Order: sequence, then C-alpha cells, then structure tokens
Amino acid sequence: MVLMRHEIGDVLRDYRLQRGKTLRQVAGRANVALGYLSEIERGQKEASSEVLQSIAEALESPLSEILIEVGERLSMFEELTPVSNVPDTLPDELYRDLGPVGASQR
Repeated sequence: MVLMRHEIGDVLRDYRLQRGKTLRQVAGRANVALGYLSEIERGQKEASSEVLQSIAEALESPLSEILIEVGERLSMFEELTPVSNVPDTLPDELYRDLGPVGASQR
C-alpha cells in the first residue's frame, strides 16, 4: 500500500533537488525546522496544508503543481494495484433472490 505522505515527500524532495536547494535553504525560507522538513521528505510526518504551502513557496512552485504531481504518481500505483475481492459476476444466490427476471438477465 502506498501512502500519500510518502509520495508528497518524494515529490517535495524531487522539486528541491531539481532546483539545487538544500534542506537548510528550503527549511529556512519555509520557516519550518530542518528536521521536520527532512521527516516530511522521508514520508515520516504528514504536513498541514499551511506547511505544504510554505514549502511550495520556498521551492518557488505553486502548491497545485506539486499536488498534481503527487496525484499522478498515486494514480500510477492505483493502476498497478489490482482490485481484490470484487467479483466480476453476481453470486448464484443473488440471481435466485431476483426471481425469474433476474434469471433471464443471467
């Protein structure tokens, strides 16, 4: 199971590295503790929307852009993860309960 906080952390780290910024630089500009930012990037802590907005501003990126990237990564995991325990047909006992109409649709 993929956790959203892990994907958020990965995206924030990727954005920071793409911009050539250190944890210290981003933490200082975002006014968050260096250790806290590190924990967010490693997916160990969940950040509030206010903290995410501050980090996005420190990265000079719109928060919406960061969240879109997170969503795209999550959707890739969802496409790879098969849905389990969902039958593709109705069990026989449900058809019996439907009566003659249900049986003809079988």
